[in-house]
Amino acid sequence: MAESLSLPRRMTPLNSTDQYKNDRSSTKQNSCLLTISKAINSVFEFSPTNNKEQIIMSTSKDAQVPYRQIRATYDSETITVYQAYSATIATAAVKAQKLSASPDFSLSRMTWIKPSFCWMMYRSGYGTKDPRQSHILALKLPHSNFEKLLSQAVVCHGQTLNEEEKKMPVRVQWDPERGPGLEVLGYRSLQVGIGGSLSKTWLEWVVGIEDVTEMAARLREVVQNRKGGEKLSREELVEMRCLPEERVYEVSEELRKVLKMDEK
Repeated sequence: MAESLSLPRRMTPLNSTDQYKNDRSSTKQNSCLLTISKAINSVFEFSPTNNKEQIIMSTSKDAQVPYRQIRATYDSETITVYQAYSATIATAAVKAQKLSASPDFSLSRMTWIKPSFCWMMYRSGYGTKDPRQSHILALKLPHSNFEKLLSQAVVCHGQTLNEEEKKMPVRVQWDPERGPGLEVLGYRSLQVGIGGSLSKTWLEWVVGIEDVTEMAARLREVVQNRKGGEKLSREELVEMRCLPEERVYEVSEELRKVLKMDEK
């Protein structure tokens, strides 16, 4: 059973100056990328100054990223994931350092957390898409608890789940990763849906809550106000405090199998 998996001990992360070495595989380009890019711009009322720059799927560096890979902000003790909430829920959560501090918070719906900041930007439209997603919260989870969530997951992409899979309290989806301008990249990003028997338990695992809505707003402003199609690197955006620094997050071979990380 997935619940009995032995979870790896998190190693101290590399410093930002260290080179993070990973085996990487080539990715296929999406033939309908232009259509998707235009649709994204329309949905979020986003008008890049140079559309040609926006529809580039990946740089030569991105082309080496494995199709399914977890990338996140983390330290030796915790990993940061993101979710968007209304102002009332977010304000109370940050003040009390408890996600369910507001009476508006509901446990009736599955909660989807994302290690990727850019995918959170896509989902929430930089925090401007919906008043119910106006505040972006960075949630810190201990590595052991995050990996415990993953160990109880079933990967789903619209297929019919069997009876055993339906009992699993966590759902995982591998959706197209997004760049700072919400452009589609050629590899996938992890989304983790939590419900069922863990809907209350995982809230107690959150050990830190920070409102990063201002960072989202800075990123949106920089992307929209680029001059002459100027394209800033992720490193530059991190230095400008428009993006958090994200690195490859390794998991055990057992979890790789649960998450189907070697499949396409």
